[in-house]
Amino acid sequence: MPKTYLTRRERFSSAHRLFQQELSDTENAQIYGQCSHPNWHGHNYELFVTVKGDVNPEIGFTLNLKTLSNIIKTYIIDKVDHKNLNLDVPFLKGKIPTTENLSIAIWDELAPHIKELGAELYKIKVQETENNFIEYFGEL
Repeated sequence: MPKTYLTRRERFSSAHRLFQQELSDTENAQIYGQCSHPNWHGHNYELFVTVKGDVNPEIGFTLNLKTLSNIIKTYIIDKVDHKNLNLDVPFLKGKIPTTENLSIAIWDELAPHIKELGAELYKIKVQETENNFIEYFGEL
């Protein structure tokens, strides 16, 4: 049976600060630039979740989009939207909330739930700005 790749886009807004606590503000600014501003900054993110699977011949699609959307909202969007990624998001605790780390953490949160639906998580894409995005394909 041929595999299909289904992508769902969701959006969220979050604040964060990129910094290492053991470094001074000057040292953090040298590494992270304006993203290390002590009073935080925010982004309007776009999250693209791509799943891979067989087309179910009984229903005609790989995965019900409403079900996928509900999983993304429950396990990710509800936890990050209008939140501070450094302070409010348990699955980012102890991590510098770069877009790279955010993408990996989202993968780790979603993968088991996608698998329960009979599909496989294929890719996480987090677009931080119109010019910057990260794609994560899990451990290859």
